[in-house]
Amino acid sequence: MTDLKEQLRADLTAAMKARDELRSATLRMVLTAVKTEEVAGKSARVLTDDEVVTVLGREAKKRREAAEAFDSGGRPDRAERERAEEAVIDTYLPEQLSDDELRELVAAAIAESGAQGPRGIGAAMKVLTPKTAGRAEGGRVSAEVRRQLAGDGATGS
Repeated sequence: MTDLKEQLRADLTAAMKARDELRSATLRMVLTAVKTEEVAGKSARVLTDDEVVTVLGREAKKRREAAEAFDSGGRPDRAERERAEEAVIDTYLPEQLSDDELRELVAAAIAESGAQGPRGIGAAMKVLTPKTAGRAEGGRVSAEVRRQLAGDGATGS
């Protein structure tokens, strides 16, 4: 078992003993998502810590989107619960990249890949994805790559 998954289980036990309903329900949900990911595909496997972080990021994003949907649907009580669950999940995720850090990483990836113009997005993303995994949402990364490639087609030269 991975260290992160072990930590999640230990924290679930502690939350249950402390009768912390929100934390225990959220951790159960996250561990179920991890287990589902482990048995998905042709054969069962144990996820690495990086893969567990990916699952956690996906679960946090689901909570964020659900909170927005509940807000627009006039259900602030449910939106608040989703945000609280997201906050619990966020404690297990690596610190998110700031806008400045992301800009620097994107500029370095564009230079490294030699990407130019809109057709270079894929090449830059290929270099960036492992460096930003779990630390920045994919949409945010690709938007910055597009912005930099559109702003200066010769950035990668």
